[in-house]
Amino acid sequence: MSQDDGHATGPTEPDAAGGALPALRHSRLLQYLQDRGQATVAELVTLLDVSRDTVRRDLDLLERRGLLVRTHGGAVTKDRLVRVDTTMGLRMDEHVEAKRRIGQAASDLIRDDETLILNGGSTICFFAAALGGRRSLTIVTNNLRLPAVVPEGSIQSIHILGGSYWPNYQVTIGAIGFAAVAGIHADTAVIGCSGVSASGISMTKLDEAAHTAGMIGVASRTIVVADQSKFGITAFANIAPLDDLQCLVTDAEPPPELAAALERAGVQVIVCGE
Repeated sequence: MSQDDGHATGPTEPDAAGGALPALRHSRLLQYLQDRGQATVAELVTLLDVSRDTVRRDLDLLERRGLLVRTHGGAVTKDRLVRVDTTMGLRMDEHVEAKRRIGQAASDLIRDDETLILNGGSTICFFAAALGGRRSLTIVTNNLRLPAVVPEGSIQSIHILGGSYWPNYQVTIGAIGFAAVAGIHADTAVIGCSGVSASGISMTKLDEAAHTAGMIGVASRTIVVADQSKFGITAFANIAPLDDLQCLVTDAEPPPELAAALERAGVQVIVCGE
């Protein structure tokens, strides 16, 4: 057996007899992943009837071959990662007009003298740039793009949360920033995300999702800014259920299932069309 097969020999391993069965298992794994966009190790253990260690080795091997991308606790398809986990520069160039309208509409909800807590993301940058009509704002953020885009006349102060720097996202994430979030109070959290579904809002990175959940926890109200491309997506890491949100600002009416869930949760939906 070659090292690439990644399986220890033993009576319970279905691939112990040769190389064909691992190939079939890999094909089933990839088809499952393609159908769903993402999968957890636990799901694949049940599907393939092998051990967790075997699944992890399979995922590592398939990632090395460029067929999937490993995440914490599972994997996502490469095309899904490109859609919801691209670098900040690329995301700034996607859905620009929609994000500009969303940012302006969300800025209209902000009052002078508020303390805002803002997370990372391209739509948050468009929101921050639209704050020119406000005055004496205090901003707390881990988004390192914001100081350059917030209109100077709008701000009283900007506080940057510490932590590890993630260059692809241009944010700081980590224990230092999380501890700082827990020690403050904000009037409004304005939050960007990777997905908005009936189960809540979500992101692709577990640490960033936990950090963002902490921001929501210290704010009196939460405004989510998300264009329609985020509808129906449940990314890897949950941030918060819809019940924790007060407002969604978007560029199109949500689909019926999501609209019904938002209504049940009491979330105000503001649609800023063309």
